[in-house]
Amino acid sequence: MTVPAHGEPAVGYELRDNGVAVLTLNRPERLNAWGMDIAVPFYELIDRADADEAVRVIVVTGAGRGFCAGADLSGGGATSTESLGDDLGNTDENALGAILGERQPYTLTALRKPVIAAINGACIGFGFTLALMCDVRFAGAGAKFGATFVRLGLVAEQGISWILPRVVGAAPAADLLLSGRKFDAAEASRLGLVKEVVDDEDLLARAIDYADELATRCSPWALAQIKGQLYDESDRANVAATTAKSVELMNLSIKQPDVIEGITSFFEKRNPQFPPLTADD
Repeated sequence: MTVPAHGEPAVGYELRDNGVAVLTLNRPERLNAWGMDIAVPFYELIDRADADEAVRVIVVTGAGRGFCAGADLSGGGATSTESLGDDLGNTDENALGAILGERQPYTLTALRKPVIAAINGACIGFGFTLALMCDVRFAGAGAKFGATFVRLGLVAEQGISWILPRVVGAAPAADLLLSGRKFDAAEASRLGLVKEVVDDEDLLARAIDYADELATRCSPWALAQIKGQLYDESDRANVAATTAKSVELMNLSIKQPDVIEGITSFFEKRNPQFPPLTADD
């Protein structure tokens, strides 16, 4: 597992006696914004948990005040919105891989074991996609959600245009993706995005209790078969194709002036001044 220079692992891993593996995104100083330092150990640990006979259920959560506040577009290197814009404008076709890693969130749907998300605080952008690819989601009362891509001049990324309509239906998915608005845990519950909303301090314990019940009362073989039924081969082909297209469009979008304006306006806390569509767009 990759360990950052300051000594704290970017993803924590705990295997509990009952067969529940808890993975904790561990960059709380940036609300666990997703970067390569998280991506590499996260997927290594996911593979480890799926292969380990002692693991029956996986729980994913975030340390501190956020589950995952989106992609760390600066890669930790940009010191201003201007340098961030330069970084994005100079990226090549491998830009997303350099930021998000080569594997995709839909990897979670292909695991043999159930994945439970305990969503604390910010669950935005890439973090929202990651949570949606988990099988069951619990949210703390203070959780905030948003598919904010469009407000940054970006497209719906990493397969969210496939998974979100499956979870909430076409009309709510259109609202959330086209508006890019943020919404709270109560609305997430009404939309069916989360199974339960619990007090923030009780969130992880409640998610682990649910995982405990699956681990102790449900057949691992049957759980694996049911996951295969939920996400069958045609679904996996669809999400793979949708994700590949979104990667292509995302690499195109970060070359547009819209993304620099979108991110700059976000940091400057003002409305963006996006250019209009032209006949060539």
